[in-house]
Parts: sequence; C-alpha cells; structure tokens
Amino acid sequence: MSLSHHQELHVIQRSGWLRAAVLGANDGIISVTSLIMGMAASGASSQTLLVTCIAGLISGATSMAAGEYISVKSQEDIEKSDLRFEATELEKNPHAELKELTEIYISRGLKPELAHEVATQLTEHDALGAHARDEIGIHENTAANPIQAALSSAASFSCGAVLPMLAILLSPSSWVARSVLITGIVSLALLGALSSYFARTSMLKGSLRITLWGILAMAFSSWVGSLFHVTAI
Repeated sequence: MSLSHHQELHVIQRSGWLRAAVLGANDGIISVTSLIMGMAASGASSQTLLVTCIAGLISGATSMAAGEYISVKSQEDIEKSDLRFEATELEKNPHAELKELTEIYISRGLKPELAHEVATQLTEHDALGAHARDEIGIHENTAANPIQAALSSAASFSCGAVLPMLAILLSPSSWVARSVLITGIVSLALLGALSSYFARTSMLKGSLRITLWGILAMAFSSWVGSLFHVTAI
C-alpha cells in the first residue's frame, strides 16, 4: 500500500524576499525615473541625465541595502530577545508555561483535556519552538533575515534603476524624457502584475496600485523640476 504525500506550498514562505524585492524594484523605478523626469523638466542635457541616473542607482541601492538590513536586524534582535526571555521562563516556571500554552489552545477551540495533552506533547518535543510559534508568533517561514532582505533590496533596486538608464542610452536626445516616462510606467505596471502573480492576488489591482503611485511621483518631480531653468551645455 503506497502512501501519497500531500505537500502544499503557501505564499507566506515568500514574504521575506518578495517584500524586499518588490520594495526595492518599485523604489528603483519610481525614485530614479522621478529624479530623471525632474532633471529633464529643468532643461538638463542628456549627459547630465545619464550621470544623474548612475548616481541615483549607486546611492539608492546602497541606501536600500543599509536601511533594509538595519530595519530587519532590529526585528531579528527583538525576536531573539523574546526567545531568550521565553527560554528563561521555561526553565524557571515550566508548569506555568505549560498552563499558558494549554490556555492558548483552549482559546483556539480545543477542549481543555485535549489542549492539555497537545501542550504537553509539544512541550516534550520542543518547548521553546511551541511557545515561539503559538505564544510569540515567531515562525521559521516569517522570521527576520537581514542579510537576505538587504541583498534582495539592493539587487532589485539596481534592476529597477537600470531601466530608465537604458531608456536614456537608447533614445535620441529629443526623446529622452518621453522614453524615460514610458519606460517607467510600463515597468511599474509589469512589476505590479509580477508581484501579484507571486502573491496569488489580483494582477490588475497590483499593477494599477503601483503604477498610479509612480505616475503621481513622476508628475510631482516634473513639476518641481520645471520651476528651475537649466541651460544645457
């Protein structure tokens, strides 16, 4: 008699890298494209726009990596602190912790006798893991990973920022601003659809959400840039 293995892959397992990747790519496209649009509206030359784009890519990717690492590292520190505290409580008050775990399972719908049995068996198997998961809410699929988040953000920001750079390099001088704008809008639409696909949500809603915010940022940057008048050399 053969046993079938039913294995489910839930999208929550992608939350760590997907959040950082989408945030990085979105920021790379919007911030660099908006920067270029603002500079273009001020009258800057194509060469100036290219240098600005490169500077924006380098500084943005570095900033994203550092910011994401610090943010997620802080979350990781909090999780480790809670786990150390819980480990101490398990050593000092094992009976109180067992009762606490039992009450958690009762509140979730188990009968008291069954809840106590489940809590006892899980405590014998891995007491700290049971409390981390069911009392604190820390799970291996959603635990903080600062290195992964930093690298994902930096790489995705760079990928997003490269797109307006390519638009500058491949477009004639008279079409640079329009090419960057079109590239930015199309890139944001595709990014929104792609991230929604991985998250198993509406691709249309995800695409519209990111694209509309990007257009607003570009429009505002263009307006600010138009307030300045730079003589192209």
